[in-house]
Amino acid sequence: MNSKLYVGNMSFKTTETDLRDAFGQFGSVTDVYIANDRMTGRPRGFAFVTFSTDAESKLATEKMNGTELDGRPLTVNEAKPKTEISGGDRNYSSPDRRAGAFQARGNRY
Repeated sequence: MNSKLYVGNMSFKTTETDLRDAFGQFGSVTDVYIANDRMTGRPRGFAFVTFSTDAESKLATEKMNGTELDGRPLTVNEAKPKTEISGGDRNYSSPDRRAGAFQARGNRY
């Protein structure tokens, strides 16, 4: 298991200190990151909490998933690695892009 956890369904009022206090009872929290909206700067309702060991993060997942914090039941899972999105990997072509193919299918517009 990964030592980084995804914490979702958070109240917008929850702070980094609140998360450190809540998750700190299960082990040594090395990092807390609360995601903020780039345009408004307001919290987006989820965070990442990193523990020093995998065993601590597993225990925190078991104990904190579904637990209420600031009036909201938290969703706690193992954080998934971020996938890279690049424009070169996308395929925007339709099955038939030959010249005149649109009209050959009977479309008149």
